[in-house]
Amino acid sequence: MNELGLLTSMALVLGIALIGGMAVRLIRLPVIIGYLLSGIIIGPYGLGLVQDVENVETLATIGVVLLMFSLGIEFSLKTLRQIGKVATVGGAAQIVTTVALGVMVGWLLGWPIREAILFGLFISLSSTIIVLKTLMDRGELGSPHGRVMIGILLVQDLSVVPMMIVLPSLEESGIALLGSLGLAVLKAALFLGAIFVLGFWVFPWFMRKAAEVRSRELFLLTVVCLAIGAAFGAYYAGLSIALGAFVAGLLVSESVYAHQALADIRPLRDIFAVLFFVALGMLIDPSFVAANPGEVGVIVAAIVLGKFLITSLVPRVFGYSDKTVLFVGSGLFQIGEFSFILAALALELDLISNDLYSLTLTAAVITILLTPLAMNATSVLYHRLIQSERGSRFFAGRLDPVPLDEGKPLMNHVVICGYGRVSKNLGRVLERRKFSYLVIDIDPRVIDSAREKGIPCVYGDAGNSEILAQAGLGRARVLVVTFPDPIATKLTVENARRMNPRLDVVARIHRDEDTEELRNLGVAELVRPELEAGLEIIRHTLHRFGLTTQEILYIVNTLREEEV
Repeated sequence: MNELGLLTSMALVLGIALIGGMAVRLIRLPVIIGYLLSGIIIGPYGLGLVQDVENVETLATIGVVLLMFSLGIEFSLKTLRQIGKVATVGGAAQIVTTVALGVMVGWLLGWPIREAILFGLFISLSSTIIVLKTLMDRGELGSPHGRVMIGILLVQDLSVVPMMIVLPSLEESGIALLGSLGLAVLKAALFLGAIFVLGFWVFPWFMRKAAEVRSRELFLLTVVCLAIGAAFGAYYAGLSIALGAFVAGLLVSESVYAHQALADIRPLRDIFAVLFFVALGMLIDPSFVAANPGEVGVIVAAIVLGKFLITSLVPRVFGYSDKTVLFVGSGLFQIGEFSFILAALALELDLISNDLYSLTLTAAVITILLTPLAMNATSVLYHRLIQSERGSRFFAGRLDPVPLDEGKPLMNHVVICGYGRVSKNLGRVLERRKFSYLVIDIDPRVIDSAREKGIPCVYGDAGNSEILAQAGLGRARVLVVTFPDPIATKLTVENARRMNPRLDVVARIHRDEDTEELRNLGVAELVRPELEAGLEIIRHTLHRFGLTTQEILYIVNTLREEEV
């Protein structure tokens, strides 16, 4: 029965993960927590139900590859260029500052200086996979704080390369160390050059050939091969597999096959990602925590508080809002999965003690476990704070809203909260019909772009009553809310209706449970993108069967009323 060992382990891991995920969802916690707790329970330090941990970790690596590949497809080169400065400069500054934090903590605890420096390197990395999954579950991948967090994480992943070179070279002379670094940089440059050449000229041709066969299985196999091939190509070039998969996805995102590739790979990605989170939970040893509660508590507290301050300072320096500052800080305070690799390498080279290795792994899993909770708590706390008069004024002062032209106040205008692709189309239509409108957005780049085009705009969080007061809601005709965040939508509508009870509100929703609450707040029209897409397909289909426009309109409106 040994040949069924891997299958048995997978069945057990997925089954327990299913139970754990459903259990935490019943108490409205993120499913990641359920997966991590499942790993702790069935792992070698828990009940020991899974003995073949190495094979589970190998399969979990595929989850990392597919997650990062899909992130690359959704991210796009244009988005990467937009956040270049805050990611590169801010990310590098964050790493250096966090290493200094680790050295200070090690010095205070009396560790040898080498162990303190290495501990600083370990904690300077955050978990790309945990943050990515949390942002996806919250629908915030495209938000300002989501883009900033992903940019900083990519810089951290790049920094793993010199870190892994420095570790075995600590005993080398300066010239030998420079030689090792130079060779690694050359290999990385050659790999990235090769992947970009393949991405622009070979990938599109190969995917077109796979698509022409009209076999969904072959197209999916092509996509998986591109992702895994790029990941392990990066690994053999001395880079992280996550970075290789991300770059491949980034290049695929520029092709016409990006949407189909993402749709096909998503189910595979989600299943293998579950294995990764469970395998992560298997690393923690509850007995080590029980034997060293004080030291573990001090280290975790120092990491959470220290990294929160450091990572939240980065977007603040680059002019992002307080909301972005808070979410970036609460999302990046954990220790990353690549820290495990660095710690294992340092232990193998006898550079750190077994106690420091266990302490690093334990702190990493605990901080990872806290991340989804912290993101949820930050969201609730922020929106409660700005509902209070003092909190609203504090955050409004920090947001530095762009003043409107006092000499020409807008009248009977549309206030658009969130200026994404849908809102921009609305804006173009309003301009053609000579209707005035105003934009509120929390992304400084969006506001800069709108101002260059002469569009009246306010920089800030539309959920803040002080920011809404800048939009002239008392003179407005319609408020359009396009946020993906349901809490931000509810808060914006509530504050806006308080300022102008007669204001007509159109809001975007994604969840059924938000419908009744928004209706009670006085929203006139609720728009669900997924529902509207389905109704449009129905309209086209019925038109092909010869139904009249009036008949189709009646059917579509009936369905819309039933759903919304």
